[in-house]
Amino acid sequence: MSRVLVVDDDTALLRALAINLRARHFEVETAADGATALRKAASSLPDLVVLDLGLPDLDGVEVVAGLRGWTSVPIIVLSARDTQSAKVDALDAGADDYMTKPFGMDELLARIRAALRRAAPEPTSPVVVA
Repeated sequence: MSRVLVVDDDTALLRALAINLRARHFEVETAADGATALRKAASSLPDLVVLDLGLPDLDGVEVVAGLRGWTSVPIIVLSARDTQSAKVDALDAGADDYMTKPFGMDELLARIRAALRRAAPEPTSPVVVA
């Protein structure tokens, strides 16, 4: 079961995302601010992070940079910021993907699956001795 950390200060959206992900057999942790997100990621490394940029204490780009300082966990930004510069800043800071709100749950789930596939370790090939 993949562990997903969802970070958003909108409690209704945070709850809806957690319910939808748990219904699809993801283990979900939530955080409503950047400091909590960094602390939770450090204490139990998630397999993927879904991150809003507009947080009350830290900008989401700072959270991306903070995570990238020590982990390569896939990060999908889910934000109402829809300018090209916001997307470029988040991706340059180390985010792997970027979706704007409003969003479709099916598309988010597809992007989560794709990011987890890319992050999965390569299968080792059997060694054949002749």
